Amino acid sequence: MREILSPAARWVREGRAFAIATVVGTSGSAPRPVGSSMIVSAAGVFGNVSGGCVEGAVYERALEAIATGDASVETFGYSDGEGLAIGLTCGGAVDVLVRPVPPAGAAAAQLALLAERDARGIPTRFRLVTSGPLTGAGFVIEAGDEDGDAGTDADAVVVEVGARPRLIVVGAVEFAVALARLGAALGHRVVVVDPREVFASVDRFPGAEVVVDWPDRYLATQSLEGPTAICVLSHDARLDVPALRVALASGADYVGAMGSRRTHDDRMRRLREAGVGDRELARLRSPIGLDLGAVSADETALSILAEIVADRHGGSGAALSTLAGAIHGGTDSAPPTREQPGAPRAVICAVPRAPVERR
Repeated sequence: MREILSPAARWVREGRAFAIATVVGTSGSAPRPVGSSMIVSAAGVFGNVSGGCVEGAVYERALEAIATGDASVETFGYSDGEGLAIGLTCGGAVDVLVRPVPPAGAAAAQLALLAERDARGIPTRFRLVTSGPLTGAGFVIEAGDEDGDAGTDADAVVVEVGARPRLIVVGAVEFAVALARLGAALGHRVVVVDPREVFASVDRFPGAEVVVDWPDRYLATQSLEGPTAICVLSHDARLDVPALRVALASGADYVGAMGSRRTHDDRMRRLREAGVGDRELARLRSPIGLDLGAVSADETALSILAEIVADRHGGSGAALSTLAGAIHGGTDSAPPTREQPGAPRAVICAVPRAPVERR
């Protein structure tokens, strides 16, 4: 859902009437997870709920919701009769909640609140009602209030807004420029750290937080738990060995270092001499990235981010054409994941924590 919060908040400020469609249940090989959202107005569309298969039909439902003021849940699945018109040819099914967002209404206020909390990095749980007279209502769940204002008799999904993945790049080299840019495009909160102020400049890394400091000292001050990727690109043992010692002892879910195999062997020796144990060393991705045959800085950045994504989601990194089974996971017989009364189900959608202050 977070992908639509910024434009939705802008539409709210403009007083625009629009509708929001949100995936509230999936089964089989559904292309988009629960929580994926799309906003629709008479002037345009932002976001998606299926990757393209059913957007046309959802768009029409959204225009109807704007005109009638009514919310509804509809299931879209594969149909030989309908095919690409409104079906999911991948064989899965999605339940989509479509609800109107009139100007100055409750839904508009909730979206503005979610966008504000998103910008401030405040973790938020948001409950969307999918049945009964309150269908389409949304409620921020405050601490200790698991049901929100909707009670326990209505079906609902809970969207838990957690932390946007963080990408910490050690070494303000040219490869770091490309990695920071592509990482930000993938939704990461990017930090570039290097003690050399002439290289670690905001002008070189627009959209990233730039920290002029020794990387190991900076990393030691940070909470590195959760979805945090640390990429050491400095090619300087004075920077990368101390930084890797801290990174490998942290809770970061990805630690990688750039360099040739000869550099890697020398780095491993230095890390062992620095007291890093075999268990920590086994976590190190070096040489960094997947084998894409990358040559340019952008291609190298792509290979690094591909490895991060594969590690984070348990992907093999192999070509999909060489694999069997569902592309998006699940099975054709899997039941919809819409939450039933009394059985809350949390759905994770990435939203940033508070930004790290520049020192």
